Amino acid sequence: MKQVRVLIVDDSATMRSLLSAVLRLDPAIEVVGHAADPLEARTKIKELNPDVITLDVEMPNMNGLEFLEKIMRLRPMPVIMVSSLTSRDATATITALEIGAFDCISKASFSDDRAFGALQATVKAAARAQIRPLVGNTQANGHREQPAGNADYVPNGKIVAIGSSTGGVEALITVLSQFPQNCPPTVITQHMPGAFTKSFAERLNRMSRPHVSEAVDGAPLTTGHVYLAPGGATHLEVSGPGQLRCRLRSTDTVNGHRPSVDVLFASVAKATGSKAVGAILTGMGRDGAAGLLQMRQAGANTLGQDEATSLVYGMPRVAFEIGAVERQAPLDKIAAHILALTRSNSNGVKNGIPRTL
Repeated sequence: MKQVRVLIVDDSATMRSLLSAVLRLDPAIEVVGHAADPLEARTKIKELNPDVITLDVEMPNMNGLEFLEKIMRLRPMPVIMVSSLTSRDATATITALEIGAFDCISKASFSDDRAFGALQATVKAAARAQIRPLVGNTQANGHREQPAGNADYVPNGKIVAIGSSTGGVEALITVLSQFPQNCPPTVITQHMPGAFTKSFAERLNRMSRPHVSEAVDGAPLTTGHVYLAPGGATHLEVSGPGQLRCRLRSTDTVNGHRPSVDVLFASVAKATGSKAVGAILTGMGRDGAAGLLQMRQAGANTLGQDEATSLVYGMPRVAFEIGAVERQAPLDKIAAHILALTRSNSNGVKNGIPRTL
């Protein structure tokens, strides 16, 4: 198998050395070069033609986000952001993921040897990813033009549960930006470090009609609200029957994740039965597949992002293969399917699916 060629871009010589040492432990990865800033990196990209770049968030001589945007517009390729856990870096990292970075890695995680294997796996997955050119300006003001429609939407009492991982920032923005203000109660687990989820929830809130926030233990699920699982320390669950509420539980990791999509989906299946819609979006691994199958077996409608539009067709693929996915759809149609399945009227809808899709 051809080795994955990696260029490491970081202004810290110590971090460049650490990343190189970690990646070179994997024989499938070759570190072909280093750069201390974006200007040097631009030259190295032309000379070395790497398959993947690791990029520090805060860089001298050129803003790291500006450099990333140039890459994604002019020479789209997999970029992994390597970030500190400051609030400033968290906001920048979320923007980077929206621009098109493949994933983000916390510098703090390198104090744990278990993170080394995760970094290697991320680099190899990035080399296989379907990277698309950046179109439009995504970072200028944190807002996107929202599509018209859904003015006659009336929810039918179902809740929505969404799970995503690598590529999920862009995917969730695409889905939620199409939700109406009175969307069904929506719970989301996105694999993301704990320091980043608050910033991500705030960004989603600015870019969406519904109110989006980090989930709080005991919060009731209400129409027009979207609840994002806090990263790191807890799983997000839905408790019921009766008044459905968010529950945050500090239990063991599941599928290597906390929060876990499987935990969320399984709790929704138990609490709501058929009165839910589950959607599994882009991501590595298999987290969420078993839980989505439980939702489908309980009578809920289930959706999966298709391969053509998934940055990483891992989680949706496993869910589809085990029979958990009732219907696959391209990313830009997922929201329309969800709204069709959760609306109380049948105008323009046949068997829960819009006739126009």
